[in-house]
Amino acid sequence: MKQRILGKDLKVSALGYGCMGLSHAYGAPLDDKESVRLLRRAFELGYTMFDTAEVYGTPDDPHANEKLVGEALAPVRDEVVVVSKFGLSFDMESGKVPYPLIPDSRPETIRRSVEGSLRRLRTGHIDLYFQHRPDPKVAPEEVAGVMAELIREGKITHWGISETDENYLRRAHSVCPVTAVENRYSMMARGYESLFPTLEELGVGFVAFSPMANGFLTARYGKGSRFDARYDYRAAMPQFTDEAAEKNRALIEMLERAAAQKNATPAQISLAWMLCKKPWIVPIPGTRSEARMEENARAADVTLSPEEVAAMDAALDGMEMSEVFGVARARG
Repeated sequence: MKQRILGKDLKVSALGYGCMGLSHAYGAPLDDKESVRLLRRAFELGYTMFDTAEVYGTPDDPHANEKLVGEALAPVRDEVVVVSKFGLSFDMESGKVPYPLIPDSRPETIRRSVEGSLRRLRTGHIDLYFQHRPDPKVAPEEVAGVMAELIREGKITHWGISETDENYLRRAHSVCPVTAVENRYSMMARGYESLFPTLEELGVGFVAFSPMANGFLTARYGKGSRFDARYDYRAAMPQFTDEAAEKNRALIEMLERAAAQKNATPAQISLAWMLCKKPWIVPIPGTRSEARMEENARAADVTLSPEEVAAMDAALDGMEMSEVFGVARARG
């Protein structure tokens, strides 16, 4: 797979592999052996960036995902970029799904988190360590100071911030240079495009999570799609309702037309659209299907011209869309 650079010098595959769904949020947890097999298959297909977090787990084992990643990648540890995150826990007692988020980026919490992640990931260092969400009770300068210490100690080599805004990013970056921002981004969630000029100015990369709007942009879901409300967050996501299928008809038709023109799939078009916007954007789609994993990897070979990307943006700007999970409005 083609390579990209995040920040100053972190070389990664053009698409990373989002590991969360193996254990969390997209159905009952996958069998451990199958998860390890899929992770190793991803490496064989050219994925070199693997994104996990200390909280991607199950009610029985909140840290299950990191353990799977550690086991699967141990034989090729020196050939991959391991990404994990700190500073977030889930309110499992609320009775709500998705679980409400509880941020905690106190220095002592970060220290405890990094040691646990290093142990579970079976590694001496984490290549890219993200603050999972800003903590309103802890200043970005204080978090960045801890990151600088961890880099000096060799426990991490790069750091980033997930779901940040410009002010928080600038303040943190002034203390310890940020390698990447990891924010929600897709054709249905474009609000963070306003951050792109700042990222270019500072030399910070962009890791796009939910790049296909939780799978909706694959064009494989429509009226009548149903999900397990106990294990699958999509059961409560607004883009998967029957009403949304009608509102998003023009979006899916645009993807299908482009896919036909490029001899690609709608999923590949939705990924190529962001890959062709900026050379420092790296989407991290996740999947439990080997066939989908291969399909996503080939999106890096789909070329859209600047004019084609601009035409899609213009169409998206004027298009009716449903609400989408994680965004107050469908378009930013």
